[in-house]
Amino acid sequence: MAGRDRRGTLASSSSSSGSGSGSGSGFGGRRATEQQEPWAWSRPLSDDPGRSRSRSRSRTSTSSLSSLFRSIGVWFTSVSAGSSKRRSSRKEAASPADDVIKKPPSLSARGLYLNGGRQQQRRPASFQSSVFSMEEILRATSNFSPSLKIGQGGFGAVYRGVLPDGTVVAVKRGKPRMQNPHVDVEFRSEVKIMARIQHQSLVRFYGYLECGEERVVVVEHVPNGTLREHLDRRGGRLLDLGTRLDIAIDVAHAVTYLHMYSDHPVIHRDIKSSNVLLTHSLRAKVADFGFARLGAGAGAGAATHVTTQVKGTAGYLDPEYLKTCQLTDRSDVYSFGVLLVELASARRPIETKREMKERLSARWAMARFIAGHAADVLDPHLARTPAVERALEALLELAFRCMGPVRHDRPAMSDCAKALWAIRKAYRDDMLRTSPIDPPPQQPTTGAAATSGGSHFISSHLI
Repeated sequence: MAGRDRRGTLASSSSSSGSGSGSGSGFGGRRATEQQEPWAWSRPLSDDPGRSRSRSRSRTSTSSLSSLFRSIGVWFTSVSAGSSKRRSSRKEAASPADDVIKKPPSLSARGLYLNGGRQQQRRPASFQSSVFSMEEILRATSNFSPSLKIGQGGFGAVYRGVLPDGTVVAVKRGKPRMQNPHVDVEFRSEVKIMARIQHQSLVRFYGYLECGEERVVVVEHVPNGTLREHLDRRGGRLLDLGTRLDIAIDVAHAVTYLHMYSDHPVIHRDIKSSNVLLTHSLRAKVADFGFARLGAGAGAGAATHVTTQVKGTAGYLDPEYLKTCQLTDRSDVYSFGVLLVELASARRPIETKREMKERLSARWAMARFIAGHAADVLDPHLARTPAVERALEALLELAFRCMGPVRHDRPAMSDCAKALWAIRKAYRDDMLRTSPIDPPPQQPTTGAAATSGGSHFISSHLI
């Protein structure tokens, strides 16, 4: 009861002192009251001094306590709002830029392998990139042994490596910044693009390493060399026209996936024969995404192109993109057209050792095709048969459509894939009709054996 009497007395005295002070000293009176009476701030602001004296003690106690709780609630709300604002500002300041690589939180710093490589961590369904440690990379490549070096590109040297579970990979080690000032841009672009794509005609992405000056990308190892090496017959094996059509279809499927079926349209910007790798079964896989760029989004109201700095390889560059810096998926279509001419003729896009009119292979091939001498474009190591010549003409016609001077005149990559399927089917049908069937060998055999031998000869020509 004594406590109630004291709180009631304090409330009454504070009300009377507030009403007695003049208008000029209102602020000073309130400050003095708050210093002398610590409970004065908790009373209701609407209390009238005369009526507060006549209230009962229980009513005064209840109103004071409810006002106290309301004040405490307001104070806690203001404190929590301020702290949330500070946390959000810290997150915005700490969030990396769009082009900065975000390491997947679900993977440890040791990357794919746990317990010293004895247990392999499951790859998440989203196919995120994996972070390797420098110890793992050095162990996989035997400290970047020169004997394991399998190639050299614009990004840097490529080494053959073996992961602890026995998987053979290609380890791309970036050049130092002194030799390649754009190594960081190419590294981040390749990791960002490859971490979101997966297709059977694209090299598989295993992970990366970014440690100090080291920039390393770990991808699938494709053991049979590049398409350019096979066209130069370095391995001693000649690719027939049917195999070249199969390779063109694989590349068309890969680029169609990038343009239409990935999470966001991707423009490769560097489609060329040295970036097409071949397996032992001569299936093609597109590699090297250092120049790749996310394209304009699809849908109504989306941009039709991306304005960016020109990047690519001489001889494969889209001339419209070169002049306007406007990048679209049709720039990849132009490069693919140059690749088709390269497949048909086995010539490089720029032949510096030839006479002037034949140095640009695409222009020379187009001139021969228009003049009615398309057979002159054919690789001289391939046999000239009616089936081959008909397939060559259809292939060159598609190539020149892809190399149209205006991007709106070029077909989509999906249309290129359909056209190549039709060309290959017609070529195989022609081979089936024109291939002679050898008579059965002159030895006592049954009719069934002779029939199986003839069918085996035909199937061998269709492979």
